[in-house]
Amino acid sequence: MNKVFGVFEDKFLPVAGRIGAQRHLVAIRDGFAAILPLIIIGSLAVLINNLPIEPFQNFMVNIFGESWKDLGGYIWNGTFAIISLVVAIGVSYSLARAYNVDALAAALVSVSSFIILTPLTEDGSGLSLHWMSASGLFVSLLVAVVATEIFRKLAQMNLAIKMPDGVPEAVSRSFASLIPAMIVLFIFGLLQVLFIDVIGTSLQDLIYKAVQAPFQNVAGTLPAVLGIEFTKSFLWFFGLHGSNILEPVIESVYLPGLLENTALFEQGVSAHDVPNIITKPFLDVFVAMGGTGTGISLLIAIFITVKAKQVRSLGKMSAPAALFNINEPIIFGLPIVLNPILFVPFLLVPLVNVTIAYFATSIGFVPKTVVMVPWTTPPIIGGYLATGGSIAGSVLQLFNLAVGALLYLPFLKVLDRTMVKNATNANTSKKEAV
Repeated sequence: MNKVFGVFEDKFLPVAGRIGAQRHLVAIRDGFAAILPLIIIGSLAVLINNLPIEPFQNFMVNIFGESWKDLGGYIWNGTFAIISLVVAIGVSYSLARAYNVDALAAALVSVSSFIILTPLTEDGSGLSLHWMSASGLFVSLLVAVVATEIFRKLAQMNLAIKMPDGVPEAVSRSFASLIPAMIVLFIFGLLQVLFIDVIGTSLQDLIYKAVQAPFQNVAGTLPAVLGIEFTKSFLWFFGLHGSNILEPVIESVYLPGLLENTALFEQGVSAHDVPNIITKPFLDVFVAMGGTGTGISLLIAIFITVKAKQVRSLGKMSAPAALFNINEPIIFGLPIVLNPILFVPFLLVPLVNVTIAYFATSIGFVPKTVVMVPWTTPPIIGGYLATGGSIAGSVLQLFNLAVGALLYLPFLKVLDRTMVKNATNANTSKKEAV
């Protein structure tokens, strides 16, 4: 076992570390993180509009009238309906800032480039909101990265119009980015001419049909999500932040499924009948309870079986953070990192929880997730909210926590005996030395 760990430390971990620090992946991760408040606000608006509690719905109609849901609909239009647009802003801004170029100018150019590539409505009266939503997400990411890279290289070539002294700084910065911005928009304009006027289809439609839709279908399968959860836990075991490393993939693949579910839920479709089982909140609320490895299950097992005082003390100190799905104290304090005794359950528990949650949802025991809840939402509350106000979501969380604790128990007993034995031997050695 030690030889296997040694090989992974020498060969695999440096590569994983470089991937986790890769500039473009970090920008995508940070870009999604920046728009998370909009996603949560839009989700809560949809939840309130469609909360499946008849007395609440009747109360709102009696107080505010039949049009009381309009407010939530307007919030939807400013959040989910333009999600690809705001992603382009967040990713481009983060990437440009990493290059130390004008981040605001780069973000504006990326948004303009994305709009250039967005097809018009059928009657030609305006831009199609269909491609501003999750359907345009892959193109949004692609445009944000490419447009920012071109803008950055042009800006670093000093293709700037220098204004005389005394001109306000904001005006000087605008003219400094004028030529790079002009070239970038010209390039994307030519690209749109090529696809619309020559090829006869839009880049958005082409990429969605050829790449995005098939990729999301594969990623939505149980084997694919098991692979993601395994990789996340595996990286954490070696001290790498698996969640951050895989977050760009998880967000770009599983966020569109949530947005589709939420859109249908907003239209009155039951949370049981929306199409996508695996979404971002599915992983957050049913698997990562207490962080990667289902940390709350680990803490429950510690309090049940472990007698070593230092471990129980660590559990008490780690519990408040784990309640809000923060697991660094227990991962590095126990530690789980490079601990061969906990290697198997740390990888196994998330896989079991994913499988249980997948089948519980697929058979209809639990509604599908339709609301994005903050990843720090404590269990029971998170499952209820994410499933559109279903108590079954909370029940599934409690069941997964119990299963996880049972899986951790035998391994913790071995760890506890080892630690108690080591402590006893240490005390004996001290007495003999005296």
